[in-house]
Amino acid sequence: MRVAIVGAGAVGRSIAGELLANGHAVMLIEKDARKVGARSLPGAEWLHADACEVSSLEEAQLATCEVLVAATGDDKANLVVSLLAKTEFAVNRVVARVKDPRNEWLYTEAWGVDVAVSTPRVLAALVEEAVTVGDVVRLMSFRKGAANLVETTLAEDTPWVGRALGELPLPRETVLTAVLRGERVITPSPDEPLEVGDELLFVTHEDVEDELRAVFAPRPTGS
Repeated sequence: MRVAIVGAGAVGRSIAGELLANGHAVMLIEKDARKVGARSLPGAEWLHADACEVSSLEEAQLATCEVLVAATGDDKANLVVSLLAKTEFAVNRVVARVKDPRNEWLYTEAWGVDVAVSTPRVLAALVEEAVTVGDVVRLMSFRKGAANLVETTLAEDTPWVGRALGELPLPRETVLTAVLRGERVITPSPDEPLEVGDELLFVTHEDVEDELRAVFAPRPTGS
């Protein structure tokens, strides 16, 4: 897969390093000459240019990229690049970094963004996931918010402990993707019994998240 990353700061270089290690072709586009050609990224393509200009993206052959990552530290630049990538070059997947959480509302389909990544929101979700038992926690959104990755950890008073996965009355547009049990990753099976401490990962629609929470609500006292 060919991926274009706009912005070769610490975030952009870190993303590039991971993608290169996984065997992907990576092009970094950076307008600051001092950041171009970092020795820490052997194998990456580099382009010294302003990605907010169509001519620069044409030079980068952006139309041949499956994914664009807008990773600069400037929300305005990330939004402009995302819009150009989607409307002018039909890039299939646009992932954009949100620098200032107050601007997150702008990172939508209208600006060409498929996935917006806000570091404070991601960190908050990970903290909730680490300390919250019994509630449904949203970890990440996909496809312009049409689907979310959510997690719940089964508490002792969860009504489904000891029962089979196939008995879970999941809401519409909800798919159980994995069960994490200790160090094991379990592929969901209808006959798999649920245990206290199991972490269940779902892909679901925002509209039915409250219904999913109701499924895992604690048993009423005395039941």
